[in-house]
Amino acid sequence: MFTGIVQGIAQITAIIEKSNFRTHTIKMPPEMLDSLEIGASVAHNGVCLTVTEIQDDLVSFDLMQATLNITNLGLLQVGDWVNIERAMKLNSEIGGHILSGHVYCMATLEQIISHENNRQLWFKLPDTNVMKYILTKGFIAVDGISLTVGEVKAQSFCVNLIPETLNRTLIGQKQINDPVNIEIDPQTQAIVDTVERYLSQRSL
Repeated sequence: MFTGIVQGIAQITAIIEKSNFRTHTIKMPPEMLDSLEIGASVAHNGVCLTVTEIQDDLVSFDLMQATLNITNLGLLQVGDWVNIERAMKLNSEIGGHILSGHVYCMATLEQIISHENNRQLWFKLPDTNVMKYILTKGFIAVDGISLTVGEVKAQSFCVNLIPETLNRTLIGQKQINDPVNIEIDPQTQAIVDTVERYLSQRSL
């Protein structure tokens, strides 16, 4: 489990391609290496991955084809960077919201509105079915960053970013048409799906 509070960024130093499979290696920031072991979970752009090898500060992870298809990790190349967060610990402060690291889909950055002290980003989702889970003032994770939905329109939604988020993560470097990973709030999804099932049963 994760909180959506990105702890750092890491550069991809190597990618090994295999049939329907990929291993990528990142250079882990020194402050995030403490007690890191093989089998630990680390989120990359919001995707929960398992540590498979550790060589000093070089840490490797395996990615299945489903992960490569659904998320933007399949588009990355050596030299690219990812937002990273280690799994949350019991009794630690939760500053964002509970995340599973299971990305639902990708969205596309369609508009950037910059102001003096913040930035508003509008993202377009692939279909309207996803929009039922995205509510104004609700939680959403974009590339592993816990954010609050500012406004919803048709197939699009916006988030407002403060300087700390822009400085700590890679989201401030995104450009128009860049894909981002989306994890919807699981509690919202559970409520919406439950209500839909109840209403469909009543109509029978």
